[in-house]
Amino acid sequence: MQKGFFGSLFDISFSSLITTRIIKVLYVLALIVIGLLSLFFIIGAFTNSAGAGIITLLILAPLGALVYTVYTRVILEFIIVVFRIAEYNGELVALKRQQMGLPAQATSLGIGGSTTTPPATPTPPAPPPESTPPGELG
Repeated sequence: MQKGFFGSLFDISFSSLITTRIIKVLYVLALIVIGLLSLFFIIGAFTNSAGAGIITLLILAPLGALVYTVYTRVILEFIIVVFRIAEYNGELVALKRQQMGLPAQATSLGIGGSTTTPPATPTPPAPPPESTPPGELG
């Protein structure tokens, strides 16, 4: 069962994660901040001189905004990849436990307050029945 946003936010066992839910909001906020910083940079350049303002408006601010947008996107994608690896790893563990006939783990992520199950020990094969030579009865 998946918890709500505030339930996950105050989950001190970290069995439910919120990063994958808020990553889009973080990206939009980063784009807004990059846009505002570019605007302030352009205004600052125009207050210095008209030539610097035009160069900043046409070249420096768009180039800087592009670089910081790509950087932000790469960092956020890296974070998502790490969380997806954790999710897929949890799913693989659950599938392997199901194949081995072990009880499934409580968390789907495989992190946080997990309960450990001891590894299954294979049962030794039964010894072959002792055969008596023909003609002898024991």
